[in-house]
Amino acid sequence: MTEAKEAWSGRRVLITGGLGFIGSNLARRLAGLGADVVLVDSLIPQYGGNLFNVADLEGRVRVNISDVRDQHAFRHLVQDRELIFNLAGQTSHMDSMTDPVTDLEINCTAQLRLLEVCRQHNPKLKIVFASTRQIYGKPDYLPVDEKHLLRPTDVNGINKMAGEWYHILYNNVYGIRATAIRLTNTFGPGMRVKDARQTFLGVWVRAAVEGRPFEVWGGEQLRDFTYVEDCVDALMMAASNPNTDGEIYNLGGDRVLSLKDLADLVVATNNGGAYEIKTFPPERKRIDIGDYYASDEKFRLATGWMPRTGLEAALSKTLAYYRLNLAHYL
Repeated sequence: MTEAKEAWSGRRVLITGGLGFIGSNLARRLAGLGADVVLVDSLIPQYGGNLFNVADLEGRVRVNISDVRDQHAFRHLVQDRELIFNLAGQTSHMDSMTDPVTDLEINCTAQLRLLEVCRQHNPKLKIVFASTRQIYGKPDYLPVDEKHLLRPTDVNGINKMAGEWYHILYNNVYGIRATAIRLTNTFGPGMRVKDARQTFLGVWVRAAVEGRPFEVWGGEQLRDFTYVEDCVDALMMAASNPNTDGEIYNLGGDRVLSLKDLADLVVATNNGGAYEIKTFPPERKRIDIGDYYASDEKFRLATGWMPRTGLEAALSKTLAYYRLNLAHYL
């Protein structure tokens, strides 16, 4: 802890999407280590920002309510920052199909504008970009490594792929140090639970806490899951390691399991509950990627990262959090 405080104390950090799920957990960690943290979030209801996520950080971080699409605001915000964790984005795969232009604006065009602002006003900073495993599409082999073909199955994946590669391009051409982390199913306290725009697991957790059955579509698909604190570890390691500049990494979790097995684990960890196996709705089936789990060996070798929280413990902490705080997320 002493070493971490020495490394992060006073560092000038900007987090886009800072009132959201991952951003707020990252902000809490960084503020605890003495970093100078500015959070930027649009608080648009569909995208997960929630002031309750940082209610315990009052006076320890600064909050700026701005949209990542507003390049004029970011001209001021980036000027004195050493590091940007670029987590802002539209995460819903279905929303990207019903409103593709908005997804394009947020996940692609806004990313290019942000990089242009950095190039013009602060090219010496470093950016860690939150990408997604969705850009791989339906895997040709498992586990999926970074050499796998990119073949997105929805608009969200295409736009996130472009946003990711803008960051790598600006690293290679303009020297704006950038690292992209392809996240898998990240979960934990602060995640969106009122709908499935961030993760289906949020809907399951809410139903379990409320004592209602939840639906499992298919059930045999294999997935991996990252607890949010382990994700925060990864983001900070990527930010502090110069060998990650210009690199793209997968992030996984501590195990692979089927959705049905995960549902059983949610029920067991909750000490009760029920679920129903359902067939995929047609509109979802068209963009489902089937089995997916990551090879994150490249990132582990580069940084020494390892997941520190087992799946049972992570689910237990998540369920306990929403038993106390569910009303703030509905």
